[in-house]
Amino acid sequence: MISKEMWAALGLYVAILSAGQLLFKKASLSVGPLAALIDLRHLALNVWLWIAFILYGGATVLYVAILQRVPVSTAVLFNALCFVMVPLGAAAIFGETLGWRHAVGIALIVAGLIVVAR
Repeated sequence: MISKEMWAALGLYVAILSAGQLLFKKASLSVGPLAALIDLRHLALNVWLWIAFILYGGATVLYVAILQRVPVSTAVLFNALCFVMVPLGAAAIFGETLGWRHAVGIALIVAGLIVVAR
C-alpha cells in the first residue's frame, strides 16, 4: 500500500515534470528558429530553458527517493499523468487547441491509472 506521503510525492513529481515541459515550450517561443549555430547560443542563454533543466533535475532526485518506497511498476505509471497535465496546461497557458481525440486519450489514461491504482 502506498502511503499518503508517497501519493503526495508522486503528485509533486508529475507537477514538476509537467511544469518542465511547459517551460521547454516557453523557451522555444522566446527564441527564434534554431537554424544556425548562433541560434543555439541564444537557446543556451534562455532562462526558461535553465529553469526547466533545474526542475527536471529536482524531479529526478525526487523520483529516486520515491523509488526507495514505491515499486517502479507503480511509480512509472504516474509519468502518464504528464500526458494529461501538459496538454491541459498548454491549452490554458499557450492557447493550444485540444480536440475530441485529446479528450478521449486523456480519459483513457485516467481510466487506466484508476484500474492499476486499485
